[in-house]
Amino acid sequence: MQSLGRVYSTLAKRGHTRLLPGSLQGIPAVLLRTYADKSPIDADITVIGSGPGGYVAAIKAAQLGFKTVCVEKNDTLGGTCLNVGCIPSKALLNSSHLYHLAQGKDFANRGIEIMGLRLNLEKMMEQKSGAVKALTGGIVHLFKQNKVTHVQGYGKITGKNQVTATERDGSTQVINTKNVLIATGSEVTPFPGLEVDEESVVSSTGALSLKKVPEKMVVIGAGVIGVELGSVWQRLGADVTAVEYLAHIGGLGIDMEISKNFQRILQKQGLKFKLGTKVTGATKRPDGNIDVSIEAAAGGKAEVMTCDVLLVCVGRRPFTQNLGLEELGIELDRGKIPINSRFQTKIPNIYAIGDVVAGPMLAHKAEDEGILCVEGIAGGAVHVDYNCVPSVIYTHPEVAWVGKSEEQLKEEGIPYKIGKFPFAANSRAKTNAETDGLVKILSHKDTDRMLGAHILGTGAGEMINEAALAMEYGASCEDVARVCHAHPTVSEAFREANLAASFGKAINF
Repeated sequence: MQSLGRVYSTLAKRGHTRLLPGSLQGIPAVLLRTYADKSPIDADITVIGSGPGGYVAAIKAAQLGFKTVCVEKNDTLGGTCLNVGCIPSKALLNSSHLYHLAQGKDFANRGIEIMGLRLNLEKMMEQKSGAVKALTGGIVHLFKQNKVTHVQGYGKITGKNQVTATERDGSTQVINTKNVLIATGSEVTPFPGLEVDEESVVSSTGALSLKKVPEKMVVIGAGVIGVELGSVWQRLGADVTAVEYLAHIGGLGIDMEISKNFQRILQKQGLKFKLGTKVTGATKRPDGNIDVSIEAAAGGKAEVMTCDVLLVCVGRRPFTQNLGLEELGIELDRGKIPINSRFQTKIPNIYAIGDVVAGPMLAHKAEDEGILCVEGIAGGAVHVDYNCVPSVIYTHPEVAWVGKSEEQLKEEGIPYKIGKFPFAANSRAKTNAETDGLVKILSHKDTDRMLGAHILGTGAGEMINEAALAMEYGASCEDVARVCHAHPTVSEAFREANLAASFGKAINF
């Protein structure tokens, strides 16, 4: 049935203005347009957000037999991670690393001599965009394959059992649902006093699409995102300085010994750091450059740094605005949605996962929570050990860790042993001429149980999964040390570090 506005519009177009109410005659037909609501959809589970947590939860729910709807406000599926986060940044990290090898002395030292090397940034960005398009399109296929209904629009919970998706044109789609799962992720935390234009003052989003390599780049923050994106542009030719409030790089959770070694390696590559330093403001000059005012975190003499691109990487915050939480009486706790051990909010059939709830803002953490949440709705057990969730920094070399750092063990008063093994003593690392870094294992002094694994080196992000598996199953360092590892592989360094932790001495060092 047509809406009244559409009837009026049709009559006006056909010249039948005499049939219109007097007050509407003479008004252009386009102004009369209203929107007919679509027929409501019934669902067992409605997921708001299609990032790693949301789309994985939706697929799992459908596989468990639930009639599932996924609401996404953006044009493409995949959320921040696939569109302007994890995926495009890893594409640029890989491509810029290859350029760095070719442009520097690395290739020449391997007997690979290149003449006339040049950077085609536009082509590099095309490769990045191609990867993003393929993966976001893959989710569309997975939704069809698993019979997940995709609704495009801004999702808002309009009742205990109702979600309304509003499209950009103002039309709405109502979903009547037994359960709601909030998986809306996070957004860039703004820096007070700085207006991000994504051209000269950029967030991580803008830093992934710069039209040219900056001459000088200042990065506010030397955490995971700051050192990753700083590395990309430093490799491509920019003079990059990262300003960090903390006294170390790598963000929270990183082991201090690993952080110091990591900083030394990045500085050797050309990255510069100002640690224990805060940014107090930034001013755009008439020539387009930016003056960045800094001073010691504890206070002190002010200093000004000039750059043509300022990258703001001070973290992310939960995206919870206009979800209908206030109307439902769901109060936030320091910006995050409070949940119980089954991911339920104070309203039992409304759940939340990922960046909007407590815990590390990691895509793989959100994915696990999404799967466990819908399994719990289906009546299954819900358990996640956040101590076994790994973290990775995708620079070169990579940094990865899982479990406790040495500083955390000291603080908690837990007796521990340390086992270390440098990649300089690993045969595969030596043949690859990639010997920077080490593996550091922490075990319980009395039981030998693995408490933490910290890896700085090429392929650390892959190796850390062996540590996560070992810790998830409560393995001792001796358990890992007695597992045969293929030779020559860099993962032998992981075995050797466990040998050192358990028996006091490695074999090859």
